[in-house]
Amino acid sequence: MASSCCSITSSFFLLLCFLLSNSSISEAEQWPEYRANACYVPSNDRLYFQNVNTLLSALTSKSISDYEKGFAYDMEGQGPPDQVFGLYLCRADLRSASCQACISNAGQRILKACPGMKDSTIWYDLCMLTYNYQPIISTARFSTYAYWYEYNMSDATATSFNELLEGMLEALIPKAATGQLAGKKFAVNRTIFTASQTLYMLAQCRPDLKAADCNQCLQAAATVDKLPRGIGGAMSFLQSCNIRYGNYSFYNETAVALMESAPTPALRRPGVIVAIIAAAISVTVVSFLILRCFLRKRHGFKQYKNDIQTAEAIQFNFAAIRAATNNFSADNKLGDGGFGVVYKGRLQDGQDVAVKRLFRSSAQGAADFKNEVEVVAKLQHRNLVRLLGFCVEGEEKILVFEYMPNRSLDYFLFDSEKRGHLDWSRRYFIVSEIAQGMLYLHEYSRLRIIHRDLKIGNILLDENMHPKISDFGMARIVGVNQTQGTASKIAGTLGYMPPEYVRAGQFSVKSDVYSFGMLVLEIMSGKKNSSFGHPDNAEGLPSYAWKHWTDGTPMEVLDPILRDPCKRNEVIRCIHMSLLCVQQNPADRPTMSTIDNMHKNYTVTLPDPQPPAFGFYGPNIIENNGDERAPSANKLTITQLEPR
Repeated sequence: MASSCCSITSSFFLLLCFLLSNSSISEAEQWPEYRANACYVPSNDRLYFQNVNTLLSALTSKSISDYEKGFAYDMEGQGPPDQVFGLYLCRADLRSASCQACISNAGQRILKACPGMKDSTIWYDLCMLTYNYQPIISTARFSTYAYWYEYNMSDATATSFNELLEGMLEALIPKAATGQLAGKKFAVNRTIFTASQTLYMLAQCRPDLKAADCNQCLQAAATVDKLPRGIGGAMSFLQSCNIRYGNYSFYNETAVALMESAPTPALRRPGVIVAIIAAAISVTVVSFLILRCFLRKRHGFKQYKNDIQTAEAIQFNFAAIRAATNNFSADNKLGDGGFGVVYKGRLQDGQDVAVKRLFRSSAQGAADFKNEVEVVAKLQHRNLVRLLGFCVEGEEKILVFEYMPNRSLDYFLFDSEKRGHLDWSRRYFIVSEIAQGMLYLHEYSRLRIIHRDLKIGNILLDENMHPKISDFGMARIVGVNQTQGTASKIAGTLGYMPPEYVRAGQFSVKSDVYSFGMLVLEIMSGKKNSSFGHPDNAEGLPSYAWKHWTDGTPMEVLDPILRDPCKRNEVIRCIHMSLLCVQQNPADRPTMSTIDNMHKNYTVTLPDPQPPAFGFYGPNIIENNGDERAPSANKLTITQLEPR
């Protein structure tokens, strides 16, 4: 403790320099997720689209300070008919890096989404990018909109939910329109709905609009046809504004708090600002150092200085983990895995965690565990289970993850009573969210990652039944430009493996796509692929779905308990999409980006699927040593770590 305190002076100086040079919020960057696009006015004007390319290049290569503002406008060309106007809007709570990433993705995608169109707009969850042949600055546009929703709720709940929703909209729209939050036309709110649910809402307009135009735009976005009611979450996009609500915190509450505490215009004189910043920095630094020392003592952890500096995970000492799990009590046991046991734990601050303790005799898991620490700690996405920390002490090697109170998806899906909790809207939502998580792994994460063991048992459910992908013990990091490799040893779960991996150890992002297709078929049918395994029946779930597809009876694939309240077009499209994923040739399978577009954009025409790769592979798990073992009970494969 003494050596720690002796370094306070140098720590203060370094942190002071950092805070003065970087005003952004020190939270993980958020990654963009495509939502919709609108394309109008076809044209073959070559010069106009040359100007579009130049304009998009300018908008997607702004300085960090420009992205910090979250809004930019530009134009290209000398005059009609070849002149083009464009702008982007990022969500006001974003860091500059997140805004830049979103606009960069939007710039790459908009021309593919709207080829040969003079009036084009693309929406992501974090930003909007548009260009037009007519001037658009300071002009509100209400005609173009798109909406995206999450899942339905029961009629009994929906009535009271909608009443709360209307009240929040009525209060939030004027606040956003008048720019009460740090002068930005942006506002958020949250209200408790039930003891276990909180409703969050966000409204935003382009900053170039007048207050009256912003109010009119948000009122238009909030109409029932644009912002659906009676569901757990929705987003309504117009070219000038947007509204979103949901039952989880989807915006950056820290950034919003800073905007709410921003000085009023009367206090924005340079001398006052310097004094305020200096005082704030002093308080922040002292508070940070005190809190850090307190947490070190309370949690019983130390920084793993030499080995996993980039992992951004806490190293717990073994005593803290043992206390959290009540000395690894059998009552805390969640299940057994291939390399160890998973326990529920509770830290001293009351936080529940999942503790994965490896078998001491495991001679195989060191590389897998190290891989898990290095990979998972870098991943930040709402549909991925977060790695909180780890422990390496003597022979003990442990991972600490966020706790998922509703266990895994198969706990509900394959239980005759619990499956009733998974109605069609919920299953459709789960498929969409898993696709988002896999899209992040393949295309948006800092490292391109192939999961290689995507299955129902590795989809965990939080307190709101939102899915999160777990178990990256088998994930292999590949380079930014590399999307495939060859495994020297096969590892994974039979039934979810594509033929090229089983036969030759070849894996790629298309291997995960195959597994995703299998997973979707199981979610829709409520059947395990392994349930088709039978000495006299080699048919697997893909073959079963293919048979009904070719017979013109695709609804027969659906779980019987869902057939009455479901949406037929969504069911058929999901079956179509899953059959595309399980095709024999990896090149014929869509990417996760294409799947995401298929799932959200019903204007996209899906190609005809080819026959699936093969039928049934049993339920056994192939480990690296070639042994076959029964599937993991807790659905969290345990792997082992050693320090570098």
